[in-house]
Order: sequence, then structure tokens, then C-alpha cells
Amino acid sequence: QVQLVESGGGLVQAGGSLRLSCVVSGSMFSRNAMGWYRQAPGNEREVVAAITSRGTTNYADTVKGRFTISRDNAKNTVYLEMNSLKPEDTAVYYCMEDSGPTMSPFADEYDFWGQGTQVTVSS
Repeated sequence: QVQLVESGGGLVQAGGSLRLSCVVSGSMFSRNAMGWYRQAPGNEREVVAAITSRGTTNYADTVKGRFTISRDNAKNTVYLEMNSLKPEDTAVYYCMEDSGPTMSPFADEYDFWGQGTQVTVSS
């Protein structure tokens, strides 16, 4: 079955950086769009970044210019580089995979999700 395993979360001071990784198994990874969404307590899910199978990317306005999504098809891994972190970036971050090549701004339209990794940004 398809499995997505995130890592790289943690506690960081405002202005700092973190790099999240998501290793995928059991799918045709290179053919599929990938994305990251986050959810903080009491908040709606927010898709922060997505990447198509060909490498086209899209970002939420809240993270544009600070976050970068990338993928390594040889390693079945998608990354989220997060710079200039702010306390409002605090959330659980989830990796997600679609069964097709195109990305969506809606987390519900993806087909597989990881278990999440906590990111906490202190002020």
C-alpha cells in the first residue's frame, strides 16, 4: 500500500529555517503530484505548497517567497524548505500525494496523506 512518512519537524525560533522531508513508498511517485498542507488547532487545513509531476510549483500567499517545495524522483522524496519562519507557521505539516500528475489547492482532492510532523516556531 501507499505510505508517506514525514520527518524534519521541530522547534525553531522565529526567523529560523527547517527542511521537511516526505518519503513515499508503494506508488508511482514520479508520475504523481505532491503537496504539503498544514493544520493548527482550531484552524482550517491550508495547502501551503504543491508540485506537479513535471516540477511546476504553487504556493499559498502566506508562505510565498519563504517556502520552497521540491522533489527527488530518484529517492521518492518530496521536500519543503521553510525559511524566515514565523510563529504563525506553527502547525502540524502533512505530506500528500495525488494519483495523477496535476496539483490541486484542496487537500481533500489528494489521495494519500502522511501522519504529519509538528513544526513549532517560537517568538
